[in-house]
Amino acid sequence: QVQLVESGGGLVQAGGSLRLSCAASGRIFSIGAMGWYRQAPGKQRELVARITSGGSTNYADSVKGRFTISRDNAKNTVYLQMNSLKPEDTAVYYCNAAGIVLGGSYFLEDDYWGQGTQVTVSS
Repeated sequence: QVQLVESGGGLVQAGGSLRLSCAASGRIFSIGAMGWYRQAPGKQRELVARITSGGSTNYADSVKGRFTISRDNAKNTVYLQMNSLKPEDTAVYYCNAAGIVLGGSYFLEDDYWGQGTQVTVSS
């Protein structure tokens, strides 16, 4: 019913920048919250940043001041601008969408996830 497609990952040197994008497709009327999570090898998936449809944001302490999340509600797209990247930011980054309402006012109970995009920061 809903697909999330991420782009923008890659290899960058420490101190560099990357911008991730995630576009949601399907018969979507609205999305309540969109966010980015990451999972490094041997670690649990963790929240990086999240943004509501009204623009309220929250960030992991480890990325505050370096990462900025934004969204385009008309395009059902969320972005993550990552600056001053560190080797410890290396992970697979996953897009998440929650509180999705489809056309016809059908509310989806489950969260949806993208396939993940690799971000590697070299020292």
